[in-house]
Amino acid sequence: MRWTVHGERSLYETPWVRLRALDVEQPDGTRGDYHVVRLRDVAVTAAVDRERRVLMMWRHRFVTDTWGWELPMGLVEDGEQPDAAAGRELEEETGWRAGSLRPLVHAEPAAGITDARHLVFRTDDARWIGAPTERNESDRLEWIPLSRLAGMIARREIVSSATLVGVMALLLDIIPSAG
Repeated sequence: MRWTVHGERSLYETPWVRLRALDVEQPDGTRGDYHVVRLRDVAVTAAVDRERRVLMMWRHRFVTDTWGWELPMGLVEDGEQPDAAAGRELEEETGWRAGSLRPLVHAEPAAGITDARHLVFRTDDARWIGAPTERNESDRLEWIPLSRLAGMIARREIVSSATLVGVMALLLDIIPSAG
């Protein structure tokens, strides 16, 4: 069943988040406001090395006051392609540069309330270029064996949805490593 959107108006806006009221008609004919959070897309990079380890960041998320392991990620800027954003974020946050990036998985984490998309890319040929330039992202970086990821998820050491989707795709081996 498809809902029909008759209009949309702004309730609140910043450069990072937009709260909108949509005038919607449900399949049964009921019509009314439905609140939606519009967010920029998030580009994520799963950098995997020849030893089948993935590069992860240990970081604190102040909104939920939680610590966890995450893949490098960030917002896709206006006019930027998602793969370029994924490469930029990998480099800024870790000091590693992707030689190639290919799509790994696409997710819509809360499609009933937000239009945010998590676009996860994979690189198997990242190379170290120097210290990270973004100094507010993580306490440490570590190459983590893929074989440890399931246990980390079970222990809630990985809770970010973008990271969960990315590492689960790696575990499913949706796109096998190159070479």
